[in-house]
Amino acid sequence: MNEFKGDKRSKAYKVWKKNHEAASNGLGDAVAKVTKATGIDKVAEFILGEDCGCETRKNALNKLFSSNKISCLTEDEHNYLSNYFDNQKPQITVDVQSRLLKIYNRVFNERASTTSCSSCFINGVHAKLKQVFEQYS
Repeated sequence: MNEFKGDKRSKAYKVWKKNHEAASNGLGDAVAKVTKATGIDKVAEFILGEDCGCETRKNALNKLFSSNKISCLTEDEHNYLSNYFDNQKPQITVDVQSRLLKIYNRVFNERASTTSCSSCFINGVHAKLKQVFEQYS
């Protein structure tokens, strides 16, 4: 039975990761999706050739107008958060807060630290991790 749950979690992580990777990095990715959906990219390649400059333009737009995409969760982090958020009333012990902070700081590239204010933790670190976890599920 545990193997089945592990397989289910692994599949859930793969779906989450695929959705995360498909998210736009910025304006360049958004424009590329529109041009692909409308067929403009094929027209540009036909007229201008294989190297029409689209990739360079996409990267430049992504750099100028970045979406500040966060780092992808690892499978271990995804599984931990899945178990944590499945719990109806999780207790935030020092160990749990430490683990959540470690995930949060890596994913958001921040340096948040432990706090004795549980509502600050819930409204900050906890809420942002939950949003990320659910956003790509």
